[in-house]
Amino acid sequence: MTLIHRFKSGTFPFLFSVVVAITLLITACQPNSTSISHPSTSSDTVIRLTLWHGINPPANREVFDRLVDRFNHNHPNIHVQSIFAGDLDQQLPKILTAVIGNIPPDLLVFYPQMTGQFVELGAIHPLENWLDQQPVKKELFLNLLDELTLDGHLWSVPLYTSNVGIFYRPDLFQAAGIQELPKTWDTFREVAKQLTHDRNGDGKPEQFGILLPLGKGEWTVLSWFPFLLSAGGQVVTHDVPNLTHPGAITALRFWQDLIQDGSALLSAPERGYEEDAFLTGRVAMQITGPWTYIAKSDQPYGVFPIPVQSQPATVTGSGNLYLMTDDPQRQAAAHIFLAEVLSESFQTEWSMGTGFLPVNRLSAESKAYVQFMQQKPMLQTFIAQIPVARPRPILAGYSRLSDALGRAIETVVMQKASPEEALLSAQQRLDLMPPVTRHQQPGG
Repeated sequence: MTLIHRFKSGTFPFLFSVVVAITLLITACQPNSTSISHPSTSSDTVIRLTLWHGINPPANREVFDRLVDRFNHNHPNIHVQSIFAGDLDQQLPKILTAVIGNIPPDLLVFYPQMTGQFVELGAIHPLENWLDQQPVKKELFLNLLDELTLDGHLWSVPLYTSNVGIFYRPDLFQAAGIQELPKTWDTFREVAKQLTHDRNGDGKPEQFGILLPLGKGEWTVLSWFPFLLSAGGQVVTHDVPNLTHPGAITALRFWQDLIQDGSALLSAPERGYEEDAFLTGRVAMQITGPWTYIAKSDQPYGVFPIPVQSQPATVTGSGNLYLMTDDPQRQAAAHIFLAEVLSESFQTEWSMGTGFLPVNRLSAESKAYVQFMQQKPMLQTFIAQIPVARPRPILAGYSRLSDALGRAIETVVMQKASPEEALLSAQQRLDLMPPVTRHQQPGG
């Protein structure tokens, strides 16, 4: 069944109207042949595949492009064209336009929370039958596949995985007389207070304990999610949004406590990932992952796991590869490339070059990567957290869920409402919208 047939059947009328509206609004911004080209197979025997991605920073992009070039060299009958399609938050309109216009890329790198929407559009193909036949499947951290699965189908394969922890400044800890890293929420809160200093007595601290993100974007949701999970919370119950879950209230109240204690500095709006405050010593702790520039800077740092409320937990931060082409020959070529991405050699070089964690267990255990971890011991914290790392929800309406949740978090950290009020208001907004559900018909 084609994409247009699915829409005409009335299965997805609301989403269709939204996509059509977006398409009409951004027609002038559609990719041109000089930047993002239509997939094509040349007249010779080479199958040419296009791959869109938003890999940043440029140094990471160079690592990926080098690995793609190596694949092309070793597979003379396949040529993968790696195309930077812009930052991820700028790509979605381009992707929707390409899908509606029937000119999608053959392969797409994107974050897994869009899986439900891509399935709803019929834009991607399931991969479980292919992966089940691949020897490399036994080498993967299989719990990572949970983030890629919807309604019993595997919709993507991981390019990388990661999770978040707490980076800290050892020099500022030492100056504050802190000798033990916090392991619980209570000790974390006390340490954040100890690290906050108003040196000139003007009521405005020059140094804060922790940086918290200001904004309603996905970075805010990602940063808060480990605390939700550690509190035993959830935002989806029985496939229905449940933002007022007691664990969600507990986790948001903890962030409120840090703000009211005066020990948390809010980032610039939607810039919670920036690290200048940490590097200059204005904050002593920051929530981020091993991809951070902190790890590449000259500033001494340490890292510890997300402090525990009721259970150890963190959130995965992954980038996945989706198969979008309908052509069987192109799919077969894409499968060969996907197997290469999952391989030990690709994952080892990619992870060592970028700071992301390998998805291949043999890569994580390889001599080269073990030596690399000895040089960067902070990676051991993130590798150790993989078993307790869990994803954000995978469902068709995730963008609406994330937006509602992000607005609630922003309202609380700006001290405009209590956690109960903010989450209830967000839930009520979701209840007025079309259902957010994970149950979708298989596409492809």
